[in-house]
Amino acid sequence: MIDQQYPTLAEWVLSGAGWIELGRNEYSVSLIRILDIGGMLWESERDYETLNEALADADAALKELLQML
Repeated sequence: MIDQQYPTLAEWVLSGAGWIELGRNEYSVSLIRILDIGGMLWESERDYETLNEALADADAALKELLQML
């Protein structure tokens, strides 16, 4: 289950603290973006071997960001 694999991302989204965006768009080439009402908190690299690798990177980055707050 995704909640167990990526607990920090799951808590972020389910708690209403913010949201994540997946996929590239005309504004960014990153694969994953973590945002809150104030804007962009983190952007992933452009390329990953797998989506699992990208989500794991995002989960770890968000955990680190939350520890600094």
